[in-house]
Amino acid sequence: MSPTPSNPGQLRSVLGIEVPVLQSGMGGVAGPELVAAVSEAGGLGILAALRLKPDQVRAAIAAARRLTSRPFGVNIWLHDDVRVPPDPARLATDHVRRAQAVLNQFRTRYDLPATLEPPPAEPDLVDAALEIMIDERVPVFSSGLGIPEPELVERFHRAGTRVVVMVATADDAAAAADSGADVVVAQGTEAGGHRSYGSKPSRQEAAGTGTFSLVPQVVDRLAGRVPVVAAGGVADGRGLAAALMLGAQGVLLGTRFVATAESQASPQWKERLVGPRNDTTLTDGFTGQWARTLRSEFTDGWAAAGAAPLPGLLQAAAAADIYQQARRNGDDQLQPLYAGDSAPLISDLPGAGDVVRRIVAEAEAAIGRPL
Repeated sequence: MSPTPSNPGQLRSVLGIEVPVLQSGMGGVAGPELVAAVSEAGGLGILAALRLKPDQVRAAIAAARRLTSRPFGVNIWLHDDVRVPPDPARLATDHVRRAQAVLNQFRTRYDLPATLEPPPAEPDLVDAALEIMIDERVPVFSSGLGIPEPELVERFHRAGTRVVVMVATADDAAAAADSGADVVVAQGTEAGGHRSYGSKPSRQEAAGTGTFSLVPQVVDRLAGRVPVVAAGGVADGRGLAAALMLGAQGVLLGTRFVATAESQASPQWKERLVGPRNDTTLTDGFTGQWARTLRSEFTDGWAAAGAAPLPGLLQAAAAADIYQQARRNGDDQLQPLYAGDSAPLISDLPGAGDVVRRIVAEAEAAIGRPL
């Protein structure tokens, strides 16, 4: 008997959307314009709130509401070392010096001053952002890199907010459902950026399980308790059709939406995605957390040096001067360009709404029926 694609009706009903396409809430990419374009096309656009100050979170929500009356989400990390930022003053001096010594090698390109000092402390922003989301009664809260505690999920539910939880293992999927999540996103190793572990794993563990293996594991583990969405390596309608065949009810895409007109990604980031040099690698050199990015002089140099990055997001704070200057100079080799293994499937920079419509049309043609 031929397998039957799953019906995304439950997912559409839970999130109030028309088509089973979600856009990842990527920092530096997912602003109100991108979110509104995806939501207006019938999918779910998701704002990025990580590292935003409280007034910036509230302003982004207001801007999204001005641009669309349809459901949208807001994403933030619940990672142990991000929700409660580590104190730079308590880091081992040798650890800081070794990390900064590697970064100093990159600083020479721009004649930036060398330093062996710890970076400034990261502001404690996550819980404040969560309070604003609850106060604003956002349609959807999306958690990454950590599972919200049941009490937090219940607070969102009392505000009328649906909760989407991104996970990288079947065990975490079950924990998310136990916490009351309305939707679980199964994120395979092909995914760009940071995968959804609540604490930093080893590099081998961070590589994790591929989407085609993880999604059916999660579907079977949850046994229909909540809709499952597939993420990682999906860039077109074939990926959506495949996810439906695996039992997921929809897909969440990141890399494909980076390469759109409304994306806030730098021109160099977009150009690299649609160009020939778009192979990816796992690195913890950019933020201190494992992430899949486009390979570059930075990723190769950091790996060769063998230094341990600073914890939490202190690594990103330590190297911020390098990334900022790289963006100013249009240098694609010394700034983080997050991308998944779907990058070679991307060759254009359309509007985000066109991406949603194209994916749905391609999936419907593949499975031979409307979604």
